[in-house]
Amino acid sequence: MFEIILLFVTKARWKPKRELIVILPMKLHAKLLWHGVLGSLSPYNKFVFNRLRNWRSESKSFSLQFAIQILMLGRAWVVESVGEGVDDIKEGDHILTIFNGECGECTYCKSKTTNLCAKFRVDPLQCVMRNDGKTRFLTQDGKPIYHFLNTSTFSEYTVMDSACVVKINPKAPLNTMTLLSCCLSTGMGSVINTANIHQGSTVAVFGLGAVGLAVILGAKTRGASTIIGIDINDDKRIKGQKLGMTNFINPNELKTSVHEKISEMTEGGVDFSFECAGNLDVLREAFLSTHDGWGLTVVLGIHPTPRMLPLHPMELFDGRTITGSVFGGCKGKTQLPLFVDQFMNMEDLKLEEFITHELPFNKIDQAFELLIHGKSLRCLLHF
Repeated sequence: MFEIILLFVTKARWKPKRELIVILPMKLHAKLLWHGVLGSLSPYNKFVFNRLRNWRSESKSFSLQFAIQILMLGRAWVVESVGEGVDDIKEGDHILTIFNGECGECTYCKSKTTNLCAKFRVDPLQCVMRNDGKTRFLTQDGKPIYHFLNTSTFSEYTVMDSACVVKINPKAPLNTMTLLSCCLSTGMGSVINTANIHQGSTVAVFGLGAVGLAVILGAKTRGASTIIGIDINDDKRIKGQKLGMTNFINPNELKTSVHEKISEMTEGGVDFSFECAGNLDVLREAFLSTHDGWGLTVVLGIHPTPRMLPLHPMELFDGRTITGSVFGGCKGKTQLPLFVDQFMNMEDLKLEEFITHELPFNKIDQAFELLIHGKSLRCLLHF
């Protein structure tokens, strides 16, 4: 059982400048405000899962510093109150939380070439508020409850810095817009911001979890002519086809390597490949599946240490390139409101295809079991 999921936050500490409290009101209809919870074990959900494994004593390398921590990174909220200095958010606003913040003031935020932030960039080991290095919540017996990825959304209330809060159109359906807090922004953003896929491009997507499927959806909206999905789970074939995938490869059914098969299908390789599995062997296949001379590989999966890139420097002389993408290259506070408005006017996006399950919060164990067994893309939890 995953027993230490802290819904019962009983004591809130003082609220410094530029912070706000956001709440999921019990008085509103539960389906209006959703907890964007779990997908396939991709990006930072792997980190969440490892945290829970540690609580279950399956890992001996866990630091007791994080023993009481509010996990999770994506959710749709309504603002309950704001602190001094917050001028872009007000009580009652509909918002999304973002784990990769945007303060708007540092050299990174002012740069047009990165979506990182000097103060609020993603850091899985950051467990306190940035302003003063302290926590904002206590247990009933006075022990600190630590934060997670700038958000801490496995809770009914939370305190966040305004740099990690995005105000969105109040008419937007929050059950689907919550996808923008992680998978949708990462996948579609990497297509638009990082790769800049163009009409007629050929694309290969390795790993068809929620992020990989968001890449497929993004590639379709950009006019890609060939979109090849690669996954060892045959159940992902139908979901990928619904979102725009043109071809599907199960590596376990091949007598040759995946990159050789893709080269055969595309006359030398695809223009763009996206690695969404967090596996270095898969990353090498993704890299080699691109066309020499111009192929680009975008890394979206989170990879274990201390293993390094499975590439020889001389292989880059063939003209293939490789890059990483955090949060799809999106500047959260700047770009996400625009995405929301665009998505509201695009009836063929099929965002509901990402939501495979809806459960009450007290069945969170079941949500994790669906995740672990590869049966869930996004499971929405509600109070």
